[in-house]
Amino acid sequence: MKHRHRKDAGGSDAGSAHPSLKDESLSRSAAFALGVQLTTAAFTAVLQLYLVRALGPTAYGVFALALATGGLVVVPADLGISAATSRFVAERRGERAAVAEVIAAGFRLKLITAVAIAGVLFAASGPIAAAYDTDALVWPLRGAALALFGQTIMLFFQRTFIAQARIAPNLRSQIVESSVETTASIALVALGAGATGAAFGRAAGYLVGAAFALALTVRLVGRPAVKVSRRSGASGRDIIRYAGPLTIVDGAYMVFSQIDAVLIGLLLTPADVGLFQAPVRFITFLSYPGLALANAVSPRVARRGHGTTDPRPLAATLRLMIIVQALLVAPLLVWPGPIVHVLLGDGYGESATVLQALTPYVFLTGVSPIVSMAMNYVGEAKRRVPIVLGTVLLNVVIDLVLIPRIGIVAGAIGTDVAYTFYVLAHFWICRTELDLQLRLIVRTLVRAGVAAAAMAGVLLLIGTSGISLTEWLVGGIGGCLAFGGALVATREISPADLRLAGTFAWRQFPRRAGA
Repeated sequence: MKHRHRKDAGGSDAGSAHPSLKDESLSRSAAFALGVQLTTAAFTAVLQLYLVRALGPTAYGVFALALATGGLVVVPADLGISAATSRFVAERRGERAAVAEVIAAGFRLKLITAVAIAGVLFAASGPIAAAYDTDALVWPLRGAALALFGQTIMLFFQRTFIAQARIAPNLRSQIVESSVETTASIALVALGAGATGAAFGRAAGYLVGAAFALALTVRLVGRPAVKVSRRSGASGRDIIRYAGPLTIVDGAYMVFSQIDAVLIGLLLTPADVGLFQAPVRFITFLSYPGLALANAVSPRVARRGHGTTDPRPLAATLRLMIIVQALLVAPLLVWPGPIVHVLLGDGYGESATVLQALTPYVFLTGVSPIVSMAMNYVGEAKRRVPIVLGTVLLNVVIDLVLIPRIGIVAGAIGTDVAYTFYVLAHFWICRTELDLQLRLIVRTLVRAGVAAAAMAGVLLLIGTSGISLTEWLVGGIGGCLAFGGALVATREISPADLRLAGTFAWRQFPRRAGA
């Protein structure tokens, strides 16, 4: 497929390379990106295990509602600026001056939107709490406003690192943010600050992380990248133009990710929000491998030179993630009760049904970021707009119809149906825009389904409740062996593939998280 040539936003097609902007290899980028996600997962797991027990369903529901409400204004605080900036940075990888110009233009715009929206949320915390008829929500919302400012600034710089194919700085900034957030949140809650302490601990982490990411940007690209006094010029205008459709896309997706909690809070109670959001927060990190590979692969499909792209790495990544996510299907379907009991405790029994119902969503979250982020980097954000709007509409309609009738599990059903539409539509765009061949992907999907069924059979033999430690170990090991054996039997992978993968991981995984 031929694509038109795209010039720099600043009008230049060339720039001088600089050693500090040299691309990481794809394998190193993937390893660092996975390190970022694993770091986030580890700290998130520790923090959530503590919070759900220390706060209890009601207080945790207030905290989750504050985060969900703050999440709804993440998009206005960004307005597509981060994604648009990263697209133009990716098209200039290796050109130090050009990269600095684009980052500076985006940073100026980002500061304006972040300060304005975070300030509005902080000031409106009282009326919002009154709308939910929950006075205890006021100060958690104010903490969420401060966290929003730090989060949006930190993520802006992290996306510019990704666009430069240099993800090592993201690992360092994520370690700083996560460690500060976890330590501060646990300390404040332990001192009796409750949901407010959890919210302000989150704010502390993101504010420190944002400052650290800014410092790394200065080190890697130079001070011009963060000079807010310079005029935007052509780079700023191009960012604003491309940010338009991205704002709609990001806004609709953010509504989709938070609307279940919001509607449950309005139609039911804060305690029901806690019962729904507790498993949702834990399954979030199950999508991290897909996010890691998407961050490593997607920027490399940006149209540079003559505007051509190579879809083969993208296709290989999709097939890998289908296998990885299929490994999660059987435990979520067969053992939701034991999983919830171990992770959340006895007070969250109703969450088991939610976790089980969200299995299709968990599977799709591994492949979704790969296809959706690729479309951003090839400049096709406009084609995503009707998809995300349709996704939100499906979810809202299903929630409004079913939540009053069947309770919190309706949120999971709405999420599954809407997200399936979202992913299939993006696959179709990838097929037409990147010449992505779907035959091999569909074949992998079928074979991974067979492997998941084999694993589910093993887990069912162990039982579905009252699982002992020994049974956890036997089921886990036996299920994984059945899963791998089915993949080998169906010829999706071979023993040689497994040996090669082990050797590759040992040789390629970076020994340090250097810049």
